[in-house]
Amino acid sequence: MPPAKRAQTMAENRARLLAAARRAFAAQGFAEASMDELTAAAGLTRGALYHHFGDKKGLLAAVVSQIDEDMAVRARKAALGAADDWDALIVEGVAYIEMALDPEIRRIVLLDGPAFLGDPSQWPSQNACLDLTQQSLARLASEGRLKPVDVEAAARLLNGAALNAALWVAASEVPAVTLPKAVAAFKAMAAGLLAAPR
Repeated sequence: MPPAKRAQTMAENRARLLAAARRAFAAQGFAEASMDELTAAAGLTRGALYHHFGDKKGLLAAVVSQIDEDMAVRARKAALGAADDWDALIVEGVAYIEMALDPEIRRIVLLDGPAFLGDPSQWPSQNACLDLTQQSLARLASEGRLKPVDVEAAARLLNGAALNAALWVAASEVPAVTLPKAVAAFKAMAAGLLAAPR
């Protein structure tokens, strides 16, 4: 098989495994999802799973990363009509928290992800989000819109608040009831970063 064709086949197999895992983890949860059923649904073998992801936990990490990227895109789309950088940041944060109601996100990213992969603030996808938040806050600081606080600290706390609010909503007994409380508190806390109007 030519190298280009081999690379294409490997990419297709990886995508099939990710899609099958995403369906299985959303429907059954990570712990209950069977690797044999999952690989059979993808039309592949366990060997393919091990080759691409190392093990089941590696597959979960890849699925979480893929969904996290989708979440970032959705949050940015939600903020497209924002009036300015500050409004965009808040809209993105609120959109992230609201995604805790999405059954796939709730189960895979917010419940199983932390349970099996550890602290979400250490995931690579969260670092990418942190960088974007820090860039937005740096622009706002240069415009004099923020109180004199360290931009990195503000970005970490703002992102952490959105993440923890989403985790709280996802883990609550009635997420739809918890959501508006989480959003209201997030907005109130974030507003504390703003400088007083001139």
